[in-house]
Amino acid sequence: MASFRSRLLYAVLACAVAGGGTAAGAVYLNAHADTAAVSSLAAESTAAPEPTDGEASVAPSAEPAVDRDALLAKAVAAVSVADGTQMSVAVLDPETGERAVYGDDAFPTASIVKVDILATLLLQAQDAGRSLTSAERAYATAMIENSDNASATALWRTIGGADGLDAANERFGLTDTAGGDGELWGLTTTTAADQLVLLQQVFGSDGELTSASRTYLQGLMGQIADGQDWGVSAAGSSAELKNGWLPRSATGLWVINSVGRVTVDGHELLVAALSQGNASQAAGISLVEGAAQAAVSVFYDGGATSSAEPTPAQKSS
Repeated sequence: MASFRSRLLYAVLACAVAGGGTAAGAVYLNAHADTAAVSSLAAESTAAPEPTDGEASVAPSAEPAVDRDALLAKAVAAVSVADGTQMSVAVLDPETGERAVYGDDAFPTASIVKVDILATLLLQAQDAGRSLTSAERAYATAMIENSDNASATALWRTIGGADGLDAANERFGLTDTAGGDGELWGLTTTTAADQLVLLQQVFGSDGELTSASRTYLQGLMGQIADGQDWGVSAAGSSAELKNGWLPRSATGLWVINSVGRVTVDGHELLVAALSQGNASQAAGISLVEGAAQAAVSVFYDGGATSSAEPTPAQKSS
């Protein structure tokens, strides 16, 4: 049994702790308390209580990863897609590396392959340690800025057709793109995800193309002719892009595609929107613009939208 002095010491200390400390308690402790005993009691009186059953501390869990593909699918659901029309869209934030892809079907490229043709030509010129000739530069300008088909055919021959394109794409990292037969470069097939890979080669900093090659291609994509600057540009305040449009002879339905880099609220995004089975060129343009806007909304909601009706070219490209 504890001594009377010990019991009195404990009682006084308890009163001092519970009441915020009294003069009498302080005097008694200063005069009579055993230092070790008081320290022990004080520590016990101020220590955090042990967790009871069900109160065990749990380390906070990491923030769940954002499912960008699911967000894009939800955004695309609001885009009107006509029966029989197919559409795929993909977007990449170069700053974070995050991407979102909706649809994995392959589509005819139409004229968006012209970016790939020029990227292939530039890569081949780099390998040979040469610059583009004046004729090649003239073809490249007409092919990208004006979507001139004769210039594309000339450069398609220069790069070695589908074989040359496919070899370059293997180095670029495109895995689901195949060059068109013979001189049918517009029937090259690709996916939206593959087009993001190609856009990274054009607008990134660590791909196969040199800085000079990238700057050259970017400059041409930033000077698209009036009437051809629709598509992904509807999703941002500015854009470097290339569009493609092609009526299929067997069905009369349109392939409409658009790829490029857009700036949204000061942020850059790479966007590829592909479609086929459109009843008209205007319908396809409206579709890819809506898809591009939906894709950009996955990252930013402040993208500019195009209010003016596009003035599409009448020939296929």
